[in-house]
Amino acid sequence: MSILAFGLPAHMEKWRVELPGYPPGDEQNGAIFWKPEGITALFSNGLSWEHVSVSRKKRTPSWDDMHRIKELFWQPEDVVIQFHPPRSEYVNNHQHCLHLWRPMNGEIITPPSILVGIK
Repeated sequence: MSILAFGLPAHMEKWRVELPGYPPGDEQNGAIFWKPEGITALFSNGLSWEHVSVSRKKRTPSWDDMHRIKELFWQPEDVVIQFHPPRSEYVNNHQHCLHLWRPMNGEIITPPSILVGIK
């Protein structure tokens, strides 16, 4: 079960920030500025989805950045996804932002690992 289901752990509260135009949030909704990595993460759970948007000021987050955030907000065995929606549904409020998603009411099916490569 993810921390978004239970709330932001105390050790992460030191990174919580308030962003202009956003409510201050609660245990399951808000924003952190993860200083060691220079990453801003907005996190929420609602409409049956857990969501974390991940951004940097001057570049798009790397795979390693996204993996670190995934490990902060979810358990190691949780599956989260990035969507590539139809172009007609694109929303781009920040040039260097990516999103992680996890449904709250279901499991994400993944392909067999052999389709990715040999372990």
